[in-house]
Amino acid sequence: MGISVRDLVKVYGQSTVIKGISFEVADGEFVTLLGPSGCGKTTTLRSIAGLDTIDGGEIRINEKIVSNTATGIFVPPHERNLGMVFQSYAVWPHLTVAQNVAFPLTVRGIRDTTEAVKWALDIVGMYELANRRPSELSGGQQQRVALARAIAGKPQVLLFDEPLSNLDARLRDRTRTEISRIQRELKVPAIYVTHDQTEALSMSDRIIVMSAGLTIQDGSPKQIYHQPVNRFVADFIGNANFLQVRQQSGQWTLPDGTVLSVCPETQHAHGDQVTALVRPEAIQVECDPVVQTQHDVNRVTGTVLSSMFLGQHIEHVVSVAGLELRAFSRTPLEVGRAITLSFHANDCRLLSA
Repeated sequence: MGISVRDLVKVYGQSTVIKGISFEVADGEFVTLLGPSGCGKTTTLRSIAGLDTIDGGEIRINEKIVSNTATGIFVPPHERNLGMVFQSYAVWPHLTVAQNVAFPLTVRGIRDTTEAVKWALDIVGMYELANRRPSELSGGQQQRVALARAIAGKPQVLLFDEPLSNLDARLRDRTRTEISRIQRELKVPAIYVTHDQTEALSMSDRIIVMSAGLTIQDGSPKQIYHQPVNRFVADFIGNANFLQVRQQSGQWTLPDGTVLSVCPETQHAHGDQVTALVRPEAIQVECDPVVQTQHDVNRVTGTVLSSMFLGQHIEHVVSVAGLELRAFSRTPLEVGRAITLSFHANDCRLLSA
């Protein structure tokens, strides 16, 4: 059951935008397709919805084949029993809230939509506004109407195409909580497309990171964040510091010869120069010199280049061994000050590329 995508290919003109990707979404699972603009995530979603025909591969929804290029099977969107929420709210301004939610049901030939509309509006907390028109609603309320419309027919699958990108920061926070709650209540598989790392990390059971029509990494939010497979994923998910390190005499060193302890999960030959990842939040800022007493704790000295107040913390850019590292603290530091940065070996991870 759920969604199955196998060897999906999509071509536009001379350009192959989806290059044979495969993944599955289990019943009740929330999976996010994450990546930069043009990576193919929305095209993948539209292919699952039946809004785009595919040029290779197969798509199944609850074990039913809905697209298959080898057999010529193509089930039109309105027969796939799915709900979709778009980036634009796509609510009709001349219809009331209730009429907007009822519209796809009436298109399917359902005459009495009263109970279904009430159920959907109750789920999103909008029933008291059923008789209002979209012009009388806020952006967040309009998006909840779009969500109610998507779930009114009790779909087998929910699809989201960057549904929060038009909302301000506070509304995004509240609405993503609502989407997560509703999806858990309905216990249906959901695919969510975004380029926002916060949405992906906070809402997903799994994240599929895409680039240039390919799957780069598929894993839980914690795996994607703490164990990225390469520099692209590490840089796209969260803030990252990258250190160029080389193995010499069994030790990893910075360009200036400073020895580092690293997470011992990746083996490299002697002399290999690789990239190590350290997240800014893993770095401790030590204003006074501290004697190193633990072999698995790295301490490097540097000079403050800049400090920026960001509300919850201050972000410092520090010059270390010819590199610029970012670190967070609550203490303001003057530019030019010499400080020590420390981080545990387990927070210094070697990347494959």
